[in-house]
Amino acid sequence: MRAEDIAEAIRLMETDLPPDVEAALARCRDEEEGISREVLGAMLENVRIAREGGAPICQDTGSLVFFVSAKECCSEICRIIMEGVAMATEAVPLRANIVDPFSRKNTGNNLGRGNPIIHIDPRPEGGLRIGILAKGAGSENVSAATMLDPDQSVGGIKEFVLQTVRKAGAKPCPPIIVGVGVGGSLDAAALLSKRALMRRLDEPTEDALASHLEGDLLREINSLRIGPMGFGGKNTALAVRLEAADCHTASLPVAVSIQCWALRRVFLETEGDRVLIRR
Repeated sequence: MRAEDIAEAIRLMETDLPPDVEAALARCRDEEEGISREVLGAMLENVRIAREGGAPICQDTGSLVFFVSAKECCSEICRIIMEGVAMATEAVPLRANIVDPFSRKNTGNNLGRGNPIIHIDPRPEGGLRIGILAKGAGSENVSAATMLDPDQSVGGIKEFVLQTVRKAGAKPCPPIIVGVGVGGSLDAAALLSKRALMRRLDEPTEDALASHLEGDLLREINSLRIGPMGFGGKNTALAVRLEAADCHTASLPVAVSIQCWALRRVFLETEGDRVLIRR
């Protein structure tokens, strides 16, 4: 895999919404009335113009999060990713979003201390798979994590998710996608909630309990009637996606990663000598 492959995947991700997300927006548009329907129509028109013109879907091209699955040592992969990000920043172009947290000095190329964010998992079967997520600040700033008491159980999880969405209101540009991470540790739950956003909206989880909880949360979030861009309506969220891990007997970590309507994600995978880009 080359830096050029990473840059091309980023270009596609930033300028062309995944088909499952676009289909979910179209479904919601058909369910709404009045200004909420008009807002969703404008979003879909924005998607069309971005795709046809090769322009970023949103001016906030996000901070980039990479999910790497590989068998081999990943130092070379990280180097290629960094080169690809710098290349895409200039070529797409991407807005230079990465700054020092104290001085706020901008690096100018979306690289910096700890950036891009790269998560690495072993892949015993071999080959290489890279998922990329563009995470804008409007939705990231209203995401949250907490440590619940274990006896709060599913009811406590649901209440925290709803509280987070209710507090976010229109800030994250709804209809949103809600990634929920449960279990592990505080940091692991946050990572799980990000991984959840990488799942397609039209593919339910195989875990029956998680699938049931996703459905319950989606119904309750939409009952808040925040609606598209906060104008009210039936669709505050397009989907809820949940990932879980076992945790300490005395802990119940929960994290919520809220994503704006423009869920920009893409995957690269090696197949022999070829590099395939998948949506």
